[in-house]
Amino acid sequence: MWLGRRIAVVIPAFGEERLIGRTLASLPDFVDHAVVVDDASPDRTADAVRCCSDPRVELVRHSENRGVGAAIATGYGVALRHGADVMAVMAGDAQMDPADLPAVIDPVARGDADYVKGNRFLHPEAHRMPVLRRMGSGALAVLTRAATGLSVDDTQCGYTALGRSAAQDLPLDELWPRFGYPNDLLGLLASRGRVVKEVAVRPVYAGEKSGLRPWHVAQIAGVILRRWSRERPEAFASSRLSL
Repeated sequence: MWLGRRIAVVIPAFGEERLIGRTLASLPDFVDHAVVVDDASPDRTADAVRCCSDPRVELVRHSENRGVGAAIATGYGVALRHGADVMAVMAGDAQMDPADLPAVIDPVARGDADYVKGNRFLHPEAHRMPVLRRMGSGALAVLTRAATGLSVDDTQCGYTALGRSAAQDLPLDELWPRFGYPNDLLGLLASRGRVVKEVAVRPVYAGEKSGLRPWHVAQIAGVILRRWSRERPEAFASSRLSL
């Protein structure tokens, strides 16, 4: 519990046999429930989760690979059914510092925000982020701000917290299932007038390969425009007519 709120952590995992155990061992005591969603990993990720003796940990498996966004949506659904008030997302690769979790969940628990995103650029160790990742994330942040009107700087950071009311207000089954889900979720939140805040989180890199490739930037840009066209049809129609 945190401030009397039930806290769940959703952990999407794909091919995380080596690191998922470290992630689960790092969960703070105030976490009430952890939902690991194994997105049809080809390795022994599920077995590694089953080896965890923490009774708070629940394993859910997709029968086929559906993408990180779909895994998070599944995790949200499970957490909601278990009565979670605040649902944080932490990756299964131990790249999110558990020491930052209180700062991520606190604004939601206090009712000051519906959704909190970690912002790695605000942290003193931001220089540790790979240059290409910083450049790609910066470009996508500019496009996301323009499409949503939200003041966000690190749109691609997956360290987040979502409140129960906001989650129940969102069509989670429509969430983009793969790369681009953070931007798509921000579009859904913005169109419903939900409050989004950012807090500083430490970027953690220990030789793992970045998931963001140059071609992903173009793909994610398409996801952003897709959501914008669906949530703001009048603005989209106007822009097409002006071409």
